[in-house]
Amino acid sequence: MNIVILDGYTLNPGDQDWAPIQSLGNVTVYDRSAPEQIVERAIDADAVLVNKVIMNDNILSHLPKLKYIGVCATGYNNIDIKSTSKLGIVVTNVKAYGTKSVAQHTFALLLALVNHIELHSQSVRDGDWAASADFCYWKTPLVELAGKTIGLVGLGDIGSQVAKIALAFGMNVIAYRKNPEQTHDTDIEMVSLETLFKQSDVISLHCPLTEETKNLINAERLSWMKPTSYLLNTGRGPLINEEDLAKALNNKTIAGAGLDVLSSEPPKADNPLLTAPNCIITPHIAWASFEARKRLLQMVADNLAAFISGETTNVVE
Repeated sequence: MNIVILDGYTLNPGDQDWAPIQSLGNVTVYDRSAPEQIVERAIDADAVLVNKVIMNDNILSHLPKLKYIGVCATGYNNIDIKSTSKLGIVVTNVKAYGTKSVAQHTFALLLALVNHIELHSQSVRDGDWAASADFCYWKTPLVELAGKTIGLVGLGDIGSQVAKIALAFGMNVIAYRKNPEQTHDTDIEMVSLETLFKQSDVISLHCPLTEETKNLINAERLSWMKPTSYLLNTGRGPLINEEDLAKALNNKTIAGAGLDVLSSEPPKADNPLLTAPNCIITPHIAWASFEARKRLLQMVADNLAAFISGETTNVVE
């Protein structure tokens, strides 16, 4: 079997072993592939593995040998599923490989907002502590999380893991999901979306990106939030109207935001959030711990092995 990995660098920049996949066939790895390179590189492939490479109808129609696409991620909006279905190409994805890593990063963003560790560390390095008349000082107010309310929009694997961490911090947890009857944890109070926005000290987004949830965070809902509240997003960038959030931060409608995702990645230089105050942005790395990527690579290999054996798993339709 000819296996082509079209954008392998983010999954494995050199610290992982491709062996689980290489054991399944003849593997060619490209760190990155521009749109105009895809057909040439995959023309003889039986199976293609991609992370964010777009496989649209035009590209797929020029790959007559292709029988399988393994998405090295959970989201598969980069694949034209109607076209793959028409052409008989099996598509699989990987779920739950990074649940704990994403939840950990969610709290890393929150702690950066309320404790300002980097700001104070740099202040010490700049000599401020050595020159201080007191044994301690702080550059900005510090916020204790215990007793605060975190509102989770979405309560799947990641949202549920975030809830566990929040409870360990002594926070009150409220949540909104489309089917609240699916939640049986008595430590989590299910509420309406409006109630969540109005009551939460922290709002964290863990819902999928759909037509219904696109621009879920907009000017109206931001106006419902407390001026002391924080917004976190480790889900998908387009959940947030970025112009509206930038205005809310500039106007101090809310206290701050911690984001791991943006609507366009890499971001455009004029993205208003890049210059918004109290806005921490990380480059879509919540999923990317060494351990999570190792699990992901093995699960990608397992999906492909199942396809080869005729017992497909994690097929998306």
